[in-house]
Amino acid sequence: MKAGVAILPVDDDGTVYLTREFRYAIGRDSIEVAGGGIDEGESPLVAARREAREELGVEASDWSQLGTIDPFTAIVRSPAHLFLARGLSFTSTERDGAEVIETIRIPFDEAIRLVLAGTITHGPSCVLILKAARVVGR
Repeated sequence: MKAGVAILPVDDDGTVYLTREFRYAIGRDSIEVAGGGIDEGESPLVAARREAREELGVEASDWSQLGTIDPFTAIVRSPAHLFLARGLSFTSTERDGAEVIETIRIPFDEAIRLVLAGTITHGPSCVLILKAARVVGR
């Protein structure tokens, strides 16, 4: 597996933009931050900008990298670079033909509650939401 990115867009009123997608490995829908792999020769920031636009139709003027995590330490090396995106503007999505992704728009505090309640279980999403909460003062 290649390295990837995870992106949490937050708008000026504290709304976050997440995805909901059926994940075959767990047999159910999963609520997650936007994300994907870093292409050959692409920087993590360029990949984050591309994935936010493709999956959510989000562009941002302010990007903060919140570190890197290793979600699969026992299986494979595949670091995930975490990004907080602010100063949002919106465009159309550019999803792959096979992707069936629903955009979820919820208050930041609700996203935190969903992590703590175990509703959001995707590791990079949980870490990014909680780290971003600290950065934005939630």
